[in-house]
Amino acid sequence: QVQLVESGGGLVQSGGSLRLSCAASGSIFSRYSMGWYRQAPGKQRELVATITSGGSTYYADSVKGRFTISRDNAKNTVYLQMNSLKPEDTAVYYCNTYPWSAARVSWGQGTQVTVSS
Repeated sequence: QVQLVESGGGLVQSGGSLRLSCAASGSIFSRYSMGWYRQAPGKQRELVATITSGGSTYYADSVKGRFTISRDNAKNTVYLQMNSLKPEDTAVYYCNTYPWSAARVSWGQGTQVTVSS
């Protein structure tokens, strides 16, 4: 069974940077597009960025130009470099396949990102 483990979150001031990592057990990376999602308190989970197996990327308008998604298929790991962080980026960040329905992998525990103003 595939497991996803997110890490790298923390508390950072507005304008700061963080780099999130997501390690997956199993070999899903080479077969699926991967995505980073986030869920803020009281809000629904939303898509932040995606990356195909070939490296093509997509970003939500709210993070375009500030966040960069990348992947290392040899390490079964996907990354999210987050720069120029804003308080509205505060959320729990998760990774999973994109779309989730492609493999229906259970969600990990996520990693908390808190941006102070």
